[in-house]
Amino acid sequence: MDDQLSSTSRLEAFSDGVIAVIITIMVLELKVPAQRGVAGLLSVVPTLVVYFISFSFTAIYWVNHHHLVHRIEQSDQRVLYANLGFLFCLSLLPFFTSYVLEKENDSFSIALYAASMVITGFSFLLLRLAIERRMRVAGTFHPGDAAIQRKHLLSLGLYGLAIPLAYYHPSVALADIALVTVVWIVPTAGTKPCDDDNR
Repeated sequence: MDDQLSSTSRLEAFSDGVIAVIITIMVLELKVPAQRGVAGLLSVVPTLVVYFISFSFTAIYWVNHHHLVHRIEQSDQRVLYANLGFLFCLSLLPFFTSYVLEKENDSFSIALYAASMVITGFSFLLLRLAIERRMRVAGTFHPGDAAIQRKHLLSLGLYGLAIPLAYYHPSVALADIALVTVVWIVPTAGTKPCDDDNR
C-alpha cells in the first residue's frame, strides 16, 4: 500500500474544505442574546471566549497542516489515512464546543473539551509522523522538525493536564487550553521559511 503514491493537491483541497465546514458549523452556534444593550452583550462573552479558543485551535491546525503538506510532493496511504483520522477528530470539535456552552462551562464539559483536544492533537501527531516519514525518504527532514515534534508532545501533556484540573478549577483548565493554543502561534510562524524552502 505504501508504494501507491499520489499528489498532495487533492489531499490539501479536501482538508481545506472540511476545515472550512467545521468553522462554519461553529459560527452557526453563535446566537444573538435576547437581552438588549451592554448587559445582553456581556451575557454572551463566555460563549465568545470558548468560540475564540475553538476557532484558534482549528485555525492553527490548518496553518500547520498547510506547512506540513507542502513539505512533501507525494502522499502515500499512511498519510492519506492519517489525514482522514485527523479530520474526523477535528470534525467533532463543534460538538464539544456546543457541549461546553450548553453545560455553562461546568467541570465535566471542560474536561471533555480538553479530552477532545488531546485526541485531536494525537491524531495530528500521527499525521505529522506519517509526513515526516515521507520527508526522511526525500531527505528534507531537518533538526527543527524534531524540535516541533517535542513541542507537540508537550502540548498534548498540557491538554491532558487540563482534564483533571477542570474538576478543581474549570476556568484555569480553560485558560491552560487557551495558553497551549497561543504558544503554537510562534513556532508556526517560525517554521514558515523552512517550509517554503522545501516545497
